[in-house]
Amino acid sequence: MTINDYLRAIAGFFVLLSVALGHWVHPGFFLFTAFVGLNLLQSAFTKWCPMISILRALKVRE
Repeated sequence: MTINDYLRAIAGFFVLLSVALGHWVHPGFFLFTAFVGLNLLQSAFTKWCPMISILRALKVRE
C-alpha cells in the first residue's frame, strides 16, 4: 500500500468509527467526524495533512 492508500483507509476508518460512537455512545463524537472532514478539506487547499507527515515519519512508501 502507498501513503495515499493508507491515508484514505485511516480517514475512512476514523469517519466510520466516530459515526458509530456518535450513534451508540454519545452525540459529541460527531464533532470528531466534522474534524476529520474539515482536515480533509483544508488539506485539499493547503497540500498539507498531519497524517501524511506521520506516515512519512513511519517510512511508508510514497
